[in-house]
Amino acid sequence: MIIIMQTQAAPDQVQAVEDEIIRIGMKPFMNPGVERKVIAVLGAIDAKKADLVEHFYSFPGVERVDLISHLWKLASREYHPQDSVIDASGVLVGGVQAVVVAGPCSVESEAQIIDIAFKVKESGATMLRGGAFKPRTSPYAFQGLGEEGLKMLAKAREETGLPIVTEVMDTTDVDLIAEYADVMQIGTRNMQNYSLLKKVGSIRKPVLLKRGLGCKIRDLLMSAEYIISEGNQDVILCERGITTFEDATRNTTDINAIPVLKLWTHLPIMLDPSHATGDWRYVGSVAKAAIAAGADGVLLEVHQDPRHALSDGPQSLRPEQFTELMGQLRRVAEAVDRTI
Repeated sequence: MIIIMQTQAAPDQVQAVEDEIIRIGMKPFMNPGVERKVIAVLGAIDAKKADLVEHFYSFPGVERVDLISHLWKLASREYHPQDSVIDASGVLVGGVQAVVVAGPCSVESEAQIIDIAFKVKESGATMLRGGAFKPRTSPYAFQGLGEEGLKMLAKAREETGLPIVTEVMDTTDVDLIAEYADVMQIGTRNMQNYSLLKKVGSIRKPVLLKRGLGCKIRDLLMSAEYIISEGNQDVILCERGITTFEDATRNTTDINAIPVLKLWTHLPIMLDPSHATGDWRYVGSVAKAAIAAGADGVLLEVHQDPRHALSDGPQSLRPEQFTELMGQLRRVAEAVDRTI
């Protein structure tokens, strides 16, 4: 249920509605992103729905009361009709400009990450990606440099000005990573790690939430709901390929997810064609398709020497390939009234 207050509703009228929501055993959640106050009512309503609608209509300052059928109330268009624009340390995600996040899968050394940061910035990237903590299928694979990797990312940001996106894997690492990261990434393996979602929801730092390999779009939105319901409304969704019977690529890019999410939620949506395809030869085509379909940005893996990368070399673009792709992405963006 959402309660839409009148534009001229006084603060004490808004407070009276919030107090009543608490009194009847539910939780009010205020949407600060629109001119008029919209209060989401969180909690089990069930058979009380009709009575509660009528009850809150009687409060001074209330314009209307709507029932929301979706389980993702705070992420829904009904609750927040306008597109959300997330400010990631000065980079706006969800606006007219489609953002490009680029960099290596893993931070391997200070020289490597600073060099690639300068290269992707020169070609037009707006944020730097790089993993300091790496979830790997094999326990024997490179797991990342940990806090040392975070320090290297911070150094690259200091020298280039690019905000950094890096992954958090565990609740015990959230506070540490929040000290360094501009955007905290929740990877596909942790999309339904609800303790982790709640923890990043308590931190006032943008979160990039990747879709799970076997998860539906509805599941992704429910995971976003966990984060938002804890108070952090700065959530960026990310399609990165799902598991199907097809094995020609690493995963199957669900390009349908972009227009569906644009209809269902106000949250910005990005696409990671590197992980979706697993092969640098397909990355450019899928990246262009994402921008054409309405994505608010793409994440691209770029490495100086993919053959010797410590992780995900086969899906990484070389800097010169990234530069060429950026020119193509700009032309696609212009065709759909966006910029890069």
